[in-house]
Amino acid sequence: MKHIKNYILAFILVLVSFCIMYKAAKFIYPFKYEDYVVKYSKEYNIDPYLVTAVIKTESGFKHNVKSHKNAIGLMQLTEETAQWVAEKMKIKDFSTEMLENPEVNIAMGCWYLDNLKEEFNGDITLTLAAYNGGRGNVQKWLKDDRYSEDGKTLTYIPFKETDKYIKKVEVNYKIYKMLYKNLDKQ
Repeated sequence: MKHIKNYILAFILVLVSFCIMYKAAKFIYPFKYEDYVVKYSKEYNIDPYLVTAVIKTESGFKHNVKSHKNAIGLMQLTEETAQWVAEKMKIKDFSTEMLENPEVNIAMGCWYLDNLKEEFNGDITLTLAAYNGGRGNVQKWLKDDRYSEDGKTLTYIPFKETDKYIKKVEVNYKIYKMLYKNLDKQ
């Protein structure tokens, strides 16, 4: 009888520990702006977990942050890229201040990710490399046999920041996919 009580107690402790860790993980990996992420990821055919992982990596969900390279907002769009995206999206009277608006930033970021994904034939690694390191750089790397053996995938990314960025987004992506499984049903 004592063994059964010990097993039950151990089971309860494991269960409670799991619940605490799950809550802590959701605290560290929040899913902010879910309505906008789901709406625009569907509109632009981008995985919402990927969008959330990009936001977590880029800005840590701070909507008014500006990087040392002058990238703005949740998805850290540069002024030059944002102007180009706004033109393609036919956003009238666009100003870079609009990038601090979470909905505008997420819509433009999702459009841009989709544009890159299309250019790189759905390859998410290349899409993320271009998002961080620039599409022109990725195109050059694919043509260089030091970085690509087949001209379609990268075997080496010469920008350490971009390589680190891709790995970080991929880890965040896996974590978001595990923590927020319910999005698959929406």
